[in-house]
Amino acid sequence: MRGLPIGTMAVTAISLAVAAVPESLPAVVTLALALGARRMVARHALVRRLPAVETLGSVSVLATDKTGTLTEGRMVVQHVWTPRVSAELTGVGYEPEGEALVDGRPAREAELAPVRDLLTVTALCNDATLRPPDPATSEARWTALGDPMEAALLTAAAKTGCPAPAELSASRPRIGEAPFDSLRRRMTTLHAAGQGRVLICLKGAPEAVLDTAVLEDGPGPLAQARQEAARLAERGYRVLAVGSGVRDGVPDRITAVESGLTLLGLVALSDPPKPHAAATLATCRAAGITPVLITGDHPATARAVASRVALLGDDSEALGRVVTGADVAAGSVADLTAVRVFARTDPQQKLDIVEAWRGRGAVTAMTGDGVNDGPALHRADIGVAMGERGTEVARQAADVVLTDDELSTVVAAVEEGRRVYDNIRRFLVYGMAGGAAEILVMLIGPLLGLPLPLRAGQILWINLLTHGLTGVAMGAEPAAPGVMRRPPRPPDQHILGGGAWQRLLLLAVVVTTATLGAGLAARALGLPWQSVLFLALLAAQLGVVMGLRARLLTRQNLFLPLAVLASGFLAAAALYVPFLSSVLETEPLGWAGIGIAAACAPAGFLAARLVRTAFRGPSPAGRA
Repeated sequence: MRGLPIGTMAVTAISLAVAAVPESLPAVVTLALALGARRMVARHALVRRLPAVETLGSVSVLATDKTGTLTEGRMVVQHVWTPRVSAELTGVGYEPEGEALVDGRPAREAELAPVRDLLTVTALCNDATLRPPDPATSEARWTALGDPMEAALLTAAAKTGCPAPAELSASRPRIGEAPFDSLRRRMTTLHAAGQGRVLICLKGAPEAVLDTAVLEDGPGPLAQARQEAARLAERGYRVLAVGSGVRDGVPDRITAVESGLTLLGLVALSDPPKPHAAATLATCRAAGITPVLITGDHPATARAVASRVALLGDDSEALGRVVTGADVAAGSVADLTAVRVFARTDPQQKLDIVEAWRGRGAVTAMTGDGVNDGPALHRADIGVAMGERGTEVARQAADVVLTDDELSTVVAAVEEGRRVYDNIRRFLVYGMAGGAAEILVMLIGPLLGLPLPLRAGQILWINLLTHGLTGVAMGAEPAAPGVMRRPPRPPDQHILGGGAWQRLLLLAVVVTTATLGAGLAARALGLPWQSVLFLALLAAQLGVVMGLRARLLTRQNLFLPLAVLASGFLAAAALYVPFLSSVLETEPLGWAGIGIAAACAPAGFLAARLVRTAFRGPSPAGRA
């Protein structure tokens, strides 16, 4: 309409296309995710899938197991009950040092006999190994190889004078087994007893063993065992029932000999909560994350541990009760998301619980370590496997592997995820506001008498300095204050939702106004207005990037102010280095032109500080 030549219009069109495309966006997002994954490794969380870094920031439900996650995972046998005598065992850890006490005094030999019989069976029905201190590796303590519970049973057997595992294996070699699984909740082994006879050793959950054992003395002690098991579970112990029997010949099916056994007694193991477990769960709740305990232990044990770590709620009947896997399977729980503690669950029920939360739109993180946890880890939005005690199946199914098996590491990973997401949003606001300003300058400038405000090479140089150096530096920004005291962002929220697009538009308008104002002022003073406009647009965007920082004076990311300084030097090089000046078609500026352009930097900075508070979005989660 203004009669400009076709060549000028073609160059203008190319310049607009360059301004409209955020060339560095894929690189900046990828680098932000990679930097987040690197920081998580430093905090003992190994990310196996890069997109999980961003997903962690929106986790709203954390489903955790008990043993080794909320508790120490170093079990100790503290109480042994038999129909004839009850004994307390002293000692800590896996060291075979301690004694059996009956009524507070050392047990007599006759009193130890039934206790030894029981613990001998648990040592035979066992796959763990105890390792003594090794001076070659500077290991000063006894350690366990295998399940912590089975290692604790071996320690208890050693404390009471039972034969050593090697001696037991030689005298009663194992000839068959039915391993433990979450459905049967018991383990059975067969051992050669001489003269063609077979010794059956059985241990497992009380309800899975007591209903199969038959006592020679009648049903009285069996009922007493049930009462004792319930009492011990209510005190927070993990309880095992132990039975044995002798048969003639090896059976065709091992499970066929699990009935008609003699109940030897109960073993109560303690696994105290970790000192920081309650604080970790409190941090989750402060961050808007709902913790849920899913365990295979007895309901009373689950309740005791949940109470110690302040997991059970008191505001409703549902939140204050423990639901069993049988209740879930029977469909007697109307709303699985209203329950905080599940006990005696199987793998399918873990899937049901995860699906119930996902059906409500929650973003779920699930911890696990066993083979049976694989399906739930895979189905959850974020599967978290234990790296130290976890199985390879669990690690392969998970998105994140914890190298220290600490629940607090999951919370740290969530914090890093929120940090990464905030940094990506911050870069999008900054980068797209700059791109929109470049487009507006190119469209509005000719209407104000500034034909072809910027050339394509100049726009590319601006994008290289703003989106390249400073954009990458923004990915390393520290977490905003209070990042873990705000609710997680809604999973369906657009990345530019929550007030981000309003900030983007306002910043674009401010940068455009300041840049065009500088260009018009330079033209009125007879200065090289295109070079002034080029430098003003760059200065305004660098002011914006500093103003968008969550922590203005932090020393945690010195790379960003250094990147801004480097961009300033390279901008000056575009004006004063002959080669660059020739390629970019710029002209050197005097102090007046530099002053006009530099004045746009504080305008961009102040606008960025203003929009951080002016457009917060509907919730704290919406603020980048």
